[in-house]
Amino acid sequence: MQYRQLGQYGPQLSVIGLGTWAIGGGDWKFGWGDQDEQSAIDAILESIQLGINWIDTAAIYGEGRSEVLVAKAMAQISPSERPLIATKCGRVALGNGEIGKCLRRESVIAECDASLKRLNLDCIDLYQLHWPEPDEEIEEGWQTLVDLKAQGKVRHIGVSNHSVSQLQRLQAIHPVLSLQPPYSMLARDVESQILPFCAQQNIGVICYSPMGKGLLTGSFTRERAESLSEKDHRSRDPRFQPPQLQINLEFVDRLDDIASGLGWSLTDLAISWTLRRPELTSAIVGARSPQQIRQTATAGDCTLSSDAVVSIETALMIREQRLAEIGGPAKPRV
Repeated sequence: MQYRQLGQYGPQLSVIGLGTWAIGGGDWKFGWGDQDEQSAIDAILESIQLGINWIDTAAIYGEGRSEVLVAKAMAQISPSERPLIATKCGRVALGNGEIGKCLRRESVIAECDASLKRLNLDCIDLYQLHWPEPDEEIEEGWQTLVDLKAQGKVRHIGVSNHSVSQLQRLQAIHPVLSLQPPYSMLARDVESQILPFCAQQNIGVICYSPMGKGLLTGSFTRERAESLSEKDHRSRDPRFQPPQLQINLEFVDRLDDIASGLGWSLTDLAISWTLRRPELTSAIVGARSPQQIRQTATAGDCTLSSDAVVSIETALMIREQRLAEIGGPAKPRV
């Protein structure tokens, strides 16, 4: 497993981080379907054995369930082996299946205290604003994180899903240690402005969904996409529906040929492609079972050659041409 420093003054992170979005289950708006609790705990424990030293979660994942499962796993290992814990605030369960957006000071403080309790922690290693919404509240939310850091409730502070202009507004208050954006071969918007800005400002980048929510694993078929549960938010994602689905599956077939030529798995290829960027500190990979994290953690030892990058760019160009033929992709809510 490789390790890189997060930002200018952050900790050393494994280049693979364990994501816990999916283990929150399917009983909330952006769930991934039903989840076996013991399987989730075993996946967390297995990730640590594989050299992963940090876990990403959020208060809204499963409306607190993911944080609870992380705490249950942490209770089974010694303090010296415990990974760093990153969680997020700003998304609030409204109790009717809907999700509220709030970055007001009182709300953020309440969320932090609730996360500390669920995670059974005295201090959160990395606390992040989950989304910059409402936009007019991001300064208040960020100042609250600064204050929580001063109080010792959180060790480092960062943001997720923020634009360059929003990062600049927050930088004027306090340096942003890290940004967590979506980034994969299927979601490249951050390459043009956000990643260069983060490099210039020494902001560490920890991307999520590097495998395109599973599309880049090679395990998806048209039949599997059609059978996704209503509890799985991907059933409402245009990338998993015709006509984009067929184009994406054709793209994955081309990637499979490249991966086979390297002696790698598709997940190795997809994850290492994101990590080829020098701005990236780590890529967050979700796992719902020990088997899944064993299949993806191997990417932590992979480094793409320049020839492989060129081959992938050719495959990406073909995909873009195909999407243009159907009028371009609809923008999903990642």
